[in-house]
Amino acid sequence: MTNSESPWEPPLAGTEVEHLVGALDRLRATFRWKADGLDAAALRTRVGASSLTLGGLLKHLAAVEDSTFTTKLTGQPIGAPWEGTAWDGGNDWPFTSSAADTPEQLYALWDGAVERSRARLDAALADGGLDQLVHAATPTAATPACAGSSATSSRSTAGTPATPTCCARRWTDWSLTSSPA
Repeated sequence: MTNSESPWEPPLAGTEVEHLVGALDRLRATFRWKADGLDAAALRTRVGASSLTLGGLLKHLAAVEDSTFTTKLTGQPIGAPWEGTAWDGGNDWPFTSSAADTPEQLYALWDGAVERSRARLDAALADGGLDQLVHAATPTAATPACAGSSATSSRSTAGTPATPTCCARRWTDWSLTSSPA
């Protein structure tokens, strides 16, 4: 079986970049497949006492895609479709505001964010590969910690519309090796 027959599988043999991108695409494809084709009621359904919904998760992960591959990778503002919304950069807004979105809007938001992320990652790979500096900061520190510092946190400031370009850090240090604090 080739990857064209199972595009969600990372390559069995390939470069480090191909494996990392393949693993990320597998996670994206699995999430989209699990959340696909649901109506508004299903996207707003809560399980037990949790306030988490699949619609909220779609919107949150779309914001994470755009934040990671725009603000953190390039240092640029997060941009459309996030600017001009009521979002103040807080972590709850994508979850709570998703109830007002249609399934079509939520799926388009997720699909668009993944498409933008892929394009931005491709551009970064073409311009220096994974071993380049990225823009990251600790969300609570007055002064951002820089690469190699034990104080550096990968905790998300996901999608903060005005997240400043703070500190350079190697993409390989940031992306898959860091875990949220």
